[in-house]
Amino acid sequence: MRSRSGAEFRIFVARPLLPPPPAGYPVIYMLDGNAAFGTMTEAVRLQSARPQATGVEPAIVVGIGYPTDLPLDLERRTFDYTPDVDRTALSPRPDGSPWPPTGGAAAFLDFIEDELKPMISAELPVDPRRQALFGHSFGGLFTLYALFKKPHAFRTYIAGSPSIWFGDRAILAAERDLPALLRDGAADLRVMIAVGALEQTLSPGEQQAPAGARRAAWIEKNRMVDNARELAGRLERLSPRGVRVAYEEFPGENHVSVIPALISRALRFALATTP
Repeated sequence: MRSRSGAEFRIFVARPLLPPPPAGYPVIYMLDGNAAFGTMTEAVRLQSARPQATGVEPAIVVGIGYPTDLPLDLERRTFDYTPDVDRTALSPRPDGSPWPPTGGAAAFLDFIEDELKPMISAELPVDPRRQALFGHSFGGLFTLYALFKKPHAFRTYIAGSPSIWFGDRAILAAERDLPALLRDGAADLRVMIAVGALEQTLSPGEQQAPAGARRAAWIEKNRMVDNARELAGRLERLSPRGVRVAYEEFPGENHVSVIPALISRALRFALATTP
């Protein structure tokens, strides 16, 4: 799929085999589709086969990816998933390499809202009131960006291992604007913030690497677990406005290994049979 601006994406779509409910299927839009669409799709298929037991309803899964056979297009996702920040505020990367282009989050959110979602709704029976956005790492950062900028674009937001540290935690400025953007009355939003418990420590392999000390300093400064926990605590204050917040910290999981566990937990959060 090519956006109006000329950016090319690879869109993965899986629909349930069962007939849709009267209101249409729920939808999960997930970032990094090349890497995790298969995992998400199989998890939905298996768990929704017995919704009365698992609590997970059948749903459409839409993976947003890029035209590559690699799991990740590191340059494209860095641009699309990050807000516009002062690049002098970007911490040096552990390997010393320069940052690729950043700051495309606003245009990427417009693409999802104005082009991708209408296309999916035109081709498949969608319940517009039950749509979720799932992202991990920079994808988790973008999920928070969407929540803070257009909170009613989705009902459910799952921000896994969000890179809140990016740009000296610039995303927190947008967080302060969220209460004013919530509609009067109950917002009926669900937000999951999740992180692996080991995301603030070096793995054994990293400890032995030549650049282990530099990597340790990077991890300590980024405060992945602390930032996620603190953000969830602040968002819980919006519960009187209809924002339901869940914080999940997965023991024994690191920044990458947390993804399958997070997907399973996120499905029960986003596709509960008793919303």
